Amino acid sequence: MTTPSPCVAVCVLDPSTGWCKGCYRTIGEIAGWLQMSEAERRAVVAALAGRRAAAGAKSAAPPPG
Repeated sequence: MTTPSPCVAVCVLDPSTGWCKGCYRTIGEIAGWLQMSEAERRAVVAALAGRRAAAGAKSAAPPPG
């Protein structure tokens, strides 16, 4: 079974994390997706939930001051 791309067509990189705001992959992971092995793809997908949570926690933080 081929791991599907997590792309959701919201292709904007967050400059502070380097992650896409839609799928939470790095530009390297996005560009290299087709060349990755299934194990590499599964590893990337496994990391996405943690990245999404970290990005949500960052955006939910109150403004300084």
